[in-house]
Parts: sequence; structure tokens; C-alpha cells
Amino acid sequence: MPSTPEYVEQLRTAALRVTRPRVAVLDAVHRNPHADTDTIFGVVRTALPEVSRQAVYDVLHALTDAGLIRRIQPAGSVARYESRVGDNHHHLVCRSCGAIADVDCAVGAAPCLTASEPHGFAVDEAEVVYWGLCPGCSPPSAPRPQP
Repeated sequence: MPSTPEYVEQLRTAALRVTRPRVAVLDAVHRNPHADTDTIFGVVRTALPEVSRQAVYDVLHALTDAGLIRRIQPAGSVARYESRVGDNHHHLVCRSCGAIADVDCAVGAAPCLTASEPHGFAVDEAEVVYWGLCPGCSPPSAPRPQP
């Protein structure tokens, strides 16, 4: 888990001004993988009671634009944020409780999937979402697929 000095360095490297809300949001995203905006706001508000919801939204947007965090939004879900960036990993999503877990690329390096017809696009990222039931939501007798 990065520390405050590491967050400060990340912000400076991204040419962003270092502010307490930015450091607090970075910390909240690192400590709460795949958290939604309300969760991040609650965590930040505990550390900085004076911070506004709009300030947290603005910081999330700035950090996403700078590539310090990643915004994901599986179908039917609110936006969520994660600190794992730059590696083109994918996600497992539980259809029942909405739990999300990271999964590495199935094959090779980014973009790890090749479009059958790229139509002239320079593809640099592929997004895959695996849907199913997490262990906590699966019935005990449900068959588990083997790798």
C-alpha cells in the first residue's frame, strides 16, 4: 500500500498540484479497490470532514484523467474506481451481490485480445468482464468449472 509521500510523488509526477483532498482520495481508492463514489466520499469525509462531495467528484475526475486511477463501470453498476492502472487487466463481477475482483489478461501482453477486424483502429486496450456468482453467492451444490 503506498504511503502519503508516495501519493505526493505520484501527484507531482502527473503534474497535479498536491492537495489534501487529492492525497485523501488516492489513499481511499488504494484502500478500497473497486469502490463507488459514495464509498470513497465517506472514507475521505472521515479524514477531511470539510471536504465537499463535489470536491471528491472533481478529484476523481482529475486523477482518472492523469492516469493515477482507473474508472470502471460494469453494465448495470455505478462507476467504480481502482488504483491498478496500466496493465490492461479485466474483472470478474458477481451477478448477485456485485462484488468485483481483478483477473489478469487471459493471454499475452496488452491488449491481450486482438480484434478480428480492427477497422484501422490502433488498439491499445481491451476490456473483458466475466460475469457469474462469487463464492459467497453460489449455492453450495453448484458445480464449479475447472480451469
